[in-house]
Amino acid sequence: MKLPVPQTPSAKSYLGLTGEGSFAISQIKAQVVIIEIFNMYCSNCQREAPKVNELYRAVDKDPNLKGKIKIIGIGAGNTPLEAEVFRKNYQVPFPLFPDEDYAIHKAIGEVRTPFFICAKRNADGSLNVFHTNKGGFQAPAQFLKQIVTLSGL
Repeated sequence: MKLPVPQTPSAKSYLGLTGEGSFAISQIKAQVVIIEIFNMYCSNCQREAPKVNELYRAVDKDPNLKGKIKIIGIGAGNTPLEAEVFRKNYQVPFPLFPDEDYAIHKAIGEVRTPFFICAKRNADGSLNVFHTNKGGFQAPAQFLKQIVTLSGL
């Protein structure tokens, strides 16, 4: 799966990327990557957005986790404009990527949204999925604790 390198310097820096073009999720500089599959028209995704933002802030505030866990969102069926509208409307602090043709959505089994994929970096640099979460989560702190425990961070 390839995603476009973000245009904004802050998003590039957050992900640890340089250059232009596209990148593989395994190139994100983190020990754990949390991927949210969302759709801007999904009412559950809209309700979940504040919790996911809170999850991001919890990671960012914890010196033991900051830089080790990164979060991205992939907008199933969303255009770049729709992903940007979702980011602005819900003040999403992490990078969002469009999946306009549903290519990524199809590759992961056409899951319902929101859907979370948690992957851990292996010694060889590849990523291994260690947890998936269908639908939202109750409490961001509890979800983060579960991710930390399951990943071994």
